[in-house]
Amino acid sequence: MAQLSNSPLVDRFLSATNSFLAGTTARLDAFVREHYIFTACQLVVLSSLFFWYLQIAFPTPDPATRDMDALRTKAADLAVKAADATVPAPAGDKKELDPPKDTPFTRQQLAQNNGKDESTPIYVAIKGKIYDVSAKRDMYGPGCGYHVFVGKDASRGLGKSSLKPEDAVSDYSTLTEEEMKVLDDWEKYFQKRYNVVGRVID
Repeated sequence: MAQLSNSPLVDRFLSATNSFLAGTTARLDAFVREHYIFTACQLVVLSSLFFWYLQIAFPTPDPATRDMDALRTKAADLAVKAADATVPAPAGDKKELDPPKDTPFTRQQLAQNNGKDESTPIYVAIKGKIYDVSAKRDMYGPGCGYHVFVGKDASRGLGKSSLKPEDAVSDYSTLTEEEMKVLDDWEKYFQKRYNVVGRVID
């Protein structure tokens, strides 16, 4: 009899428990549905932080760095063309330049004209012709941007618009068609502005 008299209480307890659980589940489900964007944003932020940590801990080469030489080549080509179009040549153009000289220079002799001594002229050779760029010591002097081309035939480096010492060599046979165009632009630029003082013989 006691069991029968308590069964309504048990039923009410179980019913209340089920109602509570159902209500809690419904509220939790509603919260997730209402805030799923917030939850997704949290996941995105956490994922970003995780990948950021991986990048710091295990750095990989930056694609932009790999393409830097190509960008420099393009920028240098544009700079040459812009200078050729806007920078005036000496007064009277080539009439103010000395007649080209055909003085033979060995590579060793050419290398001595590196401008390290202020009394030493600065020479740059392109396609075997040697140009006196002493007037632009601020560009070709020691410690300046184009000093890598000084005292040598740097045709390949000019064609590639590369400031790498290993590219500053005379052999330009491996240049692409576009790089040859850049080299030709440099040569035209030099011909208009600098005296030819000789040629490389070895």
